[in-house]
Amino acid sequence: MRNSQIALLAPLAIFGAGVVGLGYYFSLPGMEGPFHDNMVPELIGFCLEGFFMVGLLSLLQTMRERAYRRELWLGLRGALRGVLSTLDIALLSPNAEPTATVVLEQDQQIVGLFMQKVQSTHLELRDLVALKRESIDALAMIRDMVPIAAQLSATHMRWWIAIVNSMRLLSEAQTRAAIEQSTYLLLENIEEFDRVHY
Repeated sequence: MRNSQIALLAPLAIFGAGVVGLGYYFSLPGMEGPFHDNMVPELIGFCLEGFFMVGLLSLLQTMRERAYRRELWLGLRGALRGVLSTLDIALLSPNAEPTATVVLEQDQQIVGLFMQKVQSTHLELRDLVALKRESIDALAMIRDMVPIAAQLSATHMRWWIAIVNSMRLLSEAQTRAAIEQSTYLLLENIEEFDRVHY
């Protein structure tokens, strides 16, 4: 559990325990008096306000953190759009429309679909050359994004490094077989990266 979560949950637990304890004390018979009649209701109200305020802050913080992590993930996946778009065009059937950019950047099912098509399709030489050229152009940018992946988690970073390595192999491939193997390995690593929850 992260320190920020502990910092938010500890006051929540304290205020919650305060409400329960003071509520029990207030309900006890024979405890009437100025403290019981005036201070205990005030303290219960204070604890209730604190409980709901901390709960609200916790919810807002969680939402902001989730939105920030999603933006990081979208930035990383968006950096792979060039290679995925090139592969999409290479795998297009006659008269088919290219896949929309938003699908290439966000749909986690598209990579699995590409993997199936790569296994059953014989790519043209010009498409293989285009894939290699795109990986050469994108490699430096993809490598520079390792620290961004590390902000998501160590697992994201490990799979992003694997993506960088497979893209490097693709950019250095000299034969049809090497390009096809590197392309499939790149897709496998992207799929594993997508499986890690952000």
